[in-house]
Amino acid sequence: MTSHSRRQFLGAAASVAGAASFPAILSGRAGASTPKAPKEFKVGWQKGTAILVLAKHNQVFEKRLKSFGVESVKWVEFQFGPPLLEGLGLGAVDIGAVGDTPPIFAQVAGAKLVYAATTPAGQNAILVPKDSPIKTVADLKGKRVAFGKGSSSHNVTVRALAHAGLTPKDITEVYLAPADATAAFNGGRVDAWTVWDPYFAIAEQKYNARVLIDTKADHLKSHSYWLANRGFAESYPAVLTAALEELGKLVAWAGNNRKEFAEFYAKETGVELEPIRAAFERAEYAWGPLTDVHIRSQQDLAATFHGLGIVPKKVDPSEIVWKAPTQ
Repeated sequence: MTSHSRRQFLGAAASVAGAASFPAILSGRAGASTPKAPKEFKVGWQKGTAILVLAKHNQVFEKRLKSFGVESVKWVEFQFGPPLLEGLGLGAVDIGAVGDTPPIFAQVAGAKLVYAATTPAGQNAILVPKDSPIKTVADLKGKRVAFGKGSSSHNVTVRALAHAGLTPKDITEVYLAPADATAAFNGGRVDAWTVWDPYFAIAEQKYNARVLIDTKADHLKSHSYWLANRGFAESYPAVLTAALEELGKLVAWAGNNRKEFAEFYAKETGVELEPIRAAFERAEYAWGPLTDVHIRSQQDLAATFHGLGIVPKKVDPSEIVWKAPTQ
């Protein structure tokens, strides 16, 4: 960031302190006792989670958590959500962000994690090659559709098919992470590809992909979630709350500075600027604890996936929603 950008960011961050609406349980003031804290704070991140790219660059966790006694922050990179949550459940990382679907698979598998915060999901889309004869979701019947198993794109695919009167059994599911799906899509080895931004925007602009349907459709809207390792959340609630507050400040800044945020992200990751601008312009920026609406949405998702036989047992997401203690 330029010096002007950094000043603007810091000013915006200060102005939205506490905007995330998490209970104030933090210490750090003169004369106050220091909350219990780990020596190392471990963050699971994906380059596609732009807020964490900004957090890593600005060292917000390193700066904020130092007063708690956290000596270092470890950044562990993942390509998409399911492997990240596997690491989270095992305690390899303490916090991470994913779409709506990975937490369901993780809970079914017995992963020791909790929902800690939520934000609107980035845009997802079902894409087809520009000249594809596929014109509607119903035309996907019998076709090869790529998406990450257990990712947010998995849910988008299932919901889009259901709205068109189809089920996953009506297509050939091709489970691929974004990098492999890009090659398969461009090589003609799949007929369609469901993926999230910025991969969605890159495919549109760089590979002339055509949008079959995207999550601007009301029946496909969803949220993303920040999750924490359960043991970490129970042992270090003040540290987790402080980290969530810092993320809330970044989300507020990003929403008010989309152009600057896009320029930063493109430079930091080496991704072309134009698709990033497109992705950030259509993104929603909001932040806070889970509400009953979010919980019901996750419960519906879990019930749908169980009903279709995608996951082997029923789970209740409300059982793993973390609430920060008030003192």
